Amino acid sequence: MIKEARIVDVEKVAVIGSGNWGTVIARMLGTNVVQQKGFDHEIKMWVFEEMIGERKLTDLINEKHENIKYLPGIRIPDNIIAVSDILEAAKDATILVIVIPHQFVRDVCDKLKGKIHPKAKAITLVKGFDTTETGIRPISHVIKEALKIPVCSLSGANLANEIAEEKFSETTIGYKNRQEGELFKRLFETKYFKVGIVDDVLGVELCGALKNVVAIAAGIIDGLKLGDNTKAAVIRIGLLEMKKYIKMFYKGIKDETFFESCGIADVITTCYGGRNRKAAEAFIITGKSFEQLEKELLNGQKLQGTLTAKEIYSVLNRKGLEKEFPLFTTVYRIVFEGLDPHNITFSISRKKLYTYTSNEETANETSDDIELKKKEELSDEEELNILNICVHTNKRTFWFENFKNCAALLSEMFYIFVIGGKVEYKYENMSGNKEFC
Repeated sequence: MIKEARIVDVEKVAVIGSGNWGTVIARMLGTNVVQQKGFDHEIKMWVFEEMIGERKLTDLINEKHENIKYLPGIRIPDNIIAVSDILEAAKDATILVIVIPHQFVRDVCDKLKGKIHPKAKAITLVKGFDTTETGIRPISHVIKEALKIPVCSLSGANLANEIAEEKFSETTIGYKNRQEGELFKRLFETKYFKVGIVDDVLGVELCGALKNVVAIAAGIIDGLKLGDNTKAAVIRIGLLEMKKYIKMFYKGIKDETFFESCGIADVITTCYGGRNRKAAEAFIITGKSFEQLEKELLNGQKLQGTLTAKEIYSVLNRKGLEKEFPLFTTVYRIVFEGLDPHNITFSISRKKLYTYTSNEETANETSDDIELKKKEELSDEEELNILNICVHTNKRTFWFENFKNCAALLSEMFYIFVIGGKVEYKYENMSGNKEFC
């Protein structure tokens, strides 16, 4: 186990990644290392080489001091050197800032294994999980195990383009060793980028990963034009499912982490301004695939929310926990199984009001309490026992082959009565007219 801080007299920084967020970070650090003591002034930024017309992207970055593909119009400091060889980028670096799509982390670590500075340490800005045949792992664990170095994490309400424009933002760094946490705070903090540090590497990292699934849900709500009230409900429930998932599968997570920038602030920001929200809205409106939308809307950048939804669902499905996480489950089924998007509201409202229960309250529940809860809820079989329903309103008539699709009637209030196993369906529309069908 790595316990002592790996601090050297002069820290040399390498940025592993050069997408939109990676370039913004490199730009910020390039300015900071010149202004702060104890840092080498040159930063190498690893670039996955691409051709822009007939020119290499690395050559264009070094010549124009601008990442014309992923951060056009924003100047990069002259001390940022773009390189396409990852070993060259990491050579002699004592700080590795890893900011790449999560599906590439394992391959990058394999290339760096055994070839980095003996005093190296890393900070991950990656959003997502590493997927294996046995399950999913946090990215910080992958880096730590592969490279045998300490790893911190950074996440927060950080829309890249706003930070590039030097608009005020907050972020959170999770540390294991406070001395390293303070070092990273000094490296990243500017007058417009305020850094808070917490002793919770996993909590910070996992909030950053799961919030993208909630953002997909928010984009679906926007695409369906369901309004801000519904979106607020999705954000609230999404945050509860994030906390529930993290606490269920990982030990030592601090409650206060969810109130840092990496928690509630990041969820709100991402659900209103992030790329995952934007793509999910377009997915609903246009019917195009997320792969198409990555090319058209994001200039080839990768979405993390869809992949994370798939990774999370694989765990929930394997453990039979889909009902415990209705929002996460429904996002997966809409994106990957073609479920009617209107089900997103039905899925989160089908049970009693979804509220937060403290660990103390849960611990005090008796078996009778739990059994009573079960009796209060309808089973899936009961809920889906109505087929070929004809619903008449004063506006129009609807036919549904499955009760789940009744979520499309967003202007009506629904009541379900279960009597002796038989399900009757009744609704009251906004004008107050009541009918049975």
